[in-house]
Parts: sequence; structure tokens; C-alpha cells
Amino acid sequence: MLRWYWSGRREHMDVMTDWLLSAELASEVEHDPLRPLYDAAARGELALPFCASCKLTLELEQFVCDGCGGQQPDWRVVAPEGVVHSSTVMHRREPGLVLTDAPYPVVDVELASGHRLIMTTLHPDPDAPAIGSAVRVAFRRLGTVHIPAVTNSADTTELGELA
Repeated sequence: MLRWYWSGRREHMDVMTDWLLSAELASEVEHDPLRPLYDAAARGELALPFCASCKLTLELEQFVCDGCGGQQPDWRVVAPEGVVHSSTVMHRREPGLVLTDAPYPVVDVELASGHRLIMTTLHPDPDAPAIGSAVRVAFRRLGTVHIPAVTNSADTTELGELA
């Protein structure tokens, strides 16, 4: 197992092989509308959609802008820092899909860009981060796809592992 350390440079990706979900749940990236997210995540960057016309933030699979009616997303790299808006610990298990028997956190993060993402943590953790906590987005590897995950923003040395 290789360990990756954050040095503030992008060539040190924050990635951990997924501990929560079965790899069969990975998206087929080629025709997925979220491909810009996955492509950026593979480079260790977080890219999210904005309206190309009025620059408002868009939800991940939002196809029409609420502000101007524009239908063209503009995917841009955004800062991976945010604040926990809400969080909970999930005790439900789906055999064959969820790999852990232990409860796991589900976290709603508001990013500095204005986007909101709902994710779990980078590492298994029985506790959810507190509301208002500063967090950072890193990436878990689910099959061949990299997906966002939450890590404590104070943890700037070891952010992920590659198997």
C-alpha cells in the first residue's frame, strides 16, 4: 500500500481506495453527465458546474439554471475547502453494496464556491463531523472513478492511501 502525503502541490493526489461501497456501483464515466467532475478528481482537483451565462452555481445534475434559464454548464475547478452544513451517522446497511458493517457518516458540506455536496468521509469513522466544522474535500477511488469525500481540514499531512 502506498501512502500519499499532502505537500500543497497537486501531484500528490488525495485518494483512498473506497472503504464503503462496492466497485460495481462505479459510474461508466464515458457518457456520464458528471464526467468533468470525475476527470478533475482523477487529477486531484474538484471541478463543479456553474451556469455559463450568468455564473450561478449549479447542482451536479442540474441542466437548467434557476437564475437565467441557461442550459450550458461551465465546469470549473473550485477550492476544496468548506464547512459542514449538516451531518448524520447512517446505521443502514445494503449487503453486497455497502462493504462495512459499522455505522458511517453522511455529511452535507457547503463549499466556498457556494456548492453543496453530500459525501461520506475519506477514512472509516463512526462519528460524523460537527456542524460548522471546517473540512476539506479529498477523493475516494470507487472502481476506476474518483469521487469526493470529506476529510478534516486540520489534517494536512496524510489525506489518503492508494492500494
